[in-house]
Amino acid sequence: MDTFFYALFTIAYAVLLAWSLSETPVRFRWSLRSFVHLVIIGLIFDNAVIASGKFIGEGEFLAFLNEMRYWFHAFITPTLVLYALGLLRLTNEKWRRSRLALGSFLLITAGLIVYEIQAGILNKTLEPVWEYGVLRYNTVESSSGPPIMILLVMAVLLVTSIILWKLTKWPWMFGALCIILVLNVIAFDFASSAVTNGFELLLMLLLVVTKRHYEKISS
Repeated sequence: MDTFFYALFTIAYAVLLAWSLSETPVRFRWSLRSFVHLVIIGLIFDNAVIASGKFIGEGEFLAFLNEMRYWFHAFITPTLVLYALGLLRLTNEKWRRSRLALGSFLLITAGLIVYEIQAGILNKTLEPVWEYGVLRYNTVESSSGPPIMILLVMAVLLVTSIILWKLTKWPWMFGALCIILVLNVIAFDFASSAVTNGFELLLMLLLVVTKRHYEKISS
């Protein structure tokens, strides 16, 4: 059953990407907010690899694809920090002109990438795992919660949503993030490993809608 869910997520991300690109004004096509599109592309690859794992079968090729999942995750996910700065830059002149803000957000992004590579990839061994009808390669070491990198990225997004609420009186990003965070900590008794990926899809939908909202009022 999980194969169906991951395939569905892959299609949903492709539709979300196409919709976001079509709704992005030409003058904003290459803004910092466009990093959300890069993250979506990474998630399309991630879910597609998981969905096709049992059809590809165990072996070097599937192991390579899954290793790429980890590398893409390490390099791409932290760029949501730059997406957050891109949102703030639409609020007022202070954020647009602040070199300190740009340098700080770039430093945070680079730090998260380096940390995730060292903690989540280097010196880690991948092994095949069958779970709910899905075959993928996971690291041997198991974690007892969300990765630190993900928690820090979510913290940046949450702080950004509070600033946006204060500056523009738009509370929806903050409220939706709180709901998603609460859903992530609830222990759902589902016979599926795809629940977390479903929450990721909700998060990306939120980020795209927020991007569209601020770009629309700034056009």
